[in-house]
Amino acid sequence: MSGRYGGGLRSVLVISLGVALSASVASVATAAPAVTSVQTWGNDGGFGASTPTAVPGAAAAVAIAAGENHSLAVMPDGTVRVWGANSHGQLGDGTTTARPTPVSLPGLTGVKSVAGGRSHSLALMRDGTVRAWGDNFDGALGDGTTTTRLSPVTVPGLTGVTAVSAGDSFSLALLSNGTVRAWGHNSAGQLGDGTTTPRSTPVTVAGLTGVKAISAGNWFSLALLADGTVRAWGFNYDGELGDGTTTDRLTPVPVSGLTGVKAISGGSYFSLAALSDGTARSWGSNGFSELGNGGGGNRSTPGVVTGLTGVATVSAGDGYGLALQTAGTVQAWGDNRYGNVGDGTTTTRSTPVPILFGVTAISAGGPQTYGGVAPLGSHALALQG
Repeated sequence: MSGRYGGGLRSVLVISLGVALSASVASVATAAPAVTSVQTWGNDGGFGASTPTAVPGAAAAVAIAAGENHSLAVMPDGTVRVWGANSHGQLGDGTTTARPTPVSLPGLTGVKSVAGGRSHSLALMRDGTVRAWGDNFDGALGDGTTTTRLSPVTVPGLTGVTAVSAGDSFSLALLSNGTVRAWGHNSAGQLGDGTTTPRSTPVTVAGLTGVKAISAGNWFSLALLADGTVRAWGFNYDGELGDGTTTDRLTPVPVSGLTGVKAISGGSYFSLAALSDGTARSWGSNGFSELGNGGGGNRSTPGVVTGLTGVATVSAGDGYGLALQTAGTVQAWGDNRYGNVGDGTTTTRSTPVPILFGVTAISAGGPQTYGGVAPLGSHALALQG
């Protein structure tokens, strides 16, 4: 493989935490509201802003996911609200009409969590099955076809699923037995089955057991094992697999020197990990300072994200990163041309800056990237309150 393929993401890592409010940390931070709200910043085609802004109609959400330029929120009753771009039916409301404000996704109840890909979406049901909708390029929906679906369809053969993640035209599912299934686009080996053959139904990722978390980047994948180590596979042009090379991997390989990991996230061309000691690591592309290490070139092995302590989880977007600290503070860094750092500027940040507090979950979205130039569309979400 030569050059970048373009990628979108949407890997999504959303973890809810019991957090306490912190003191004011920056002029852009605001006091946490009395009730839950979904905050967004960047440009998602509906709520473009360079500082966090509450999304109307999504209060009381219990889980969130940012896709390329669409968003999803799970409500307490197990229904889903969606908004943003919809050119491929990624909102699942039976149309291809963009929605600048949240609308209910009809006919879907009993949802536990959601994931947003480049132009497709996934829902993990409370019964351990999975639904999918939107663009079905190379079988990203896993229904045995390549037919775009404007409403949710069942991913056949999947039961006992505990987590889902959506990348650029491919999908991942973690099963309760600690194994992983993958389907969709596979030209860089992101499905991890030892081939570059696209799969329109789920296949087993080779050699993985004891997995506790998954994350899909643009055209690569990450798995966190129960022993605190990480495996990676797929596209590796910028070192996003963290194995010390820039060689694509068709099956999982260990991320070099990484132990004590508690959370992972794959972004456009880089990866993030939160460690049990409260620090964070990054590797891969650093063209937009997305590694958060003060600048410099790409890294093919993990390095420290500067100045972060008390990190609970991380989320990698398209050229920018987010970290949620245990006190509920969100720190952001990287590409900021469209306000996706959320600090009220469009200045690239090479190290983390605090932007929001009282937060319990984060999700970094982003657009497809061509040759390292990101078009309008990058946005992030946070669950506050």
